[in-house]
Amino acid sequence: MGQPKADMTGARDGQIVVNGSRNGAMTIASFAIARRRPWLSAALIVGLGAIATILGAYFFQYVIGLAPCPLCLEQRVPYYVAIPLAFATALSAFLRLPPLVTRIGLLALALVMVWGAGLGVYHAGAEWGFWQGPTSCSQPAALARTPGDLLRQLQTGPRVVDCTVAAWRFLGLSLAGWNVLIASVLSIVALLGASQSKEQA
Repeated sequence: MGQPKADMTGARDGQIVVNGSRNGAMTIASFAIARRRPWLSAALIVGLGAIATILGAYFFQYVIGLAPCPLCLEQRVPYYVAIPLAFATALSAFLRLPPLVTRIGLLALALVMVWGAGLGVYHAGAEWGFWQGPTSCSQPAALARTPGDLLRQLQTGPRVVDCTVAAWRFLGLSLAGWNVLIASVLSIVALLGASQSKEQA
């Protein structure tokens, strides 16, 4: 009765080895594709990274309940630009259009992500008090003392979220700080892709 159990254990161990081998082979194949098609890989990485970042922002807003400030919303704009640009550049690389077209697309992606990183630096600096944030980014919460005051507050809409207060931090960085890191990495990826002179067949 002990032999079948040992056989089952060996089968499970063998399956783990097979799965590990497959995962390792897929990783090696991915690196090989990235080396052969650096333009396509860079564009896809930036596009998927931008999508993940926007989905993360939506998660914090609609699931966690962190209302975005005006600067938070402004920092999403580069990603809205980068997503279609990245996939258009990936399509250019996939179809093997003239190399100049694809490389210009990657350089444009790098500039867009530098723009995003710059917005994040400005926002994070305002949060840390290194400089003043935009005056339109916050408004004092006035107490409605009369029905007229209450009506005016209802007409003007909800209070603007203060850009100088970090609503959430992880490892000491606010969402603006993490945006700086993400946008910088995506910019570097795009630049590295554009720096490659050609792709292999």
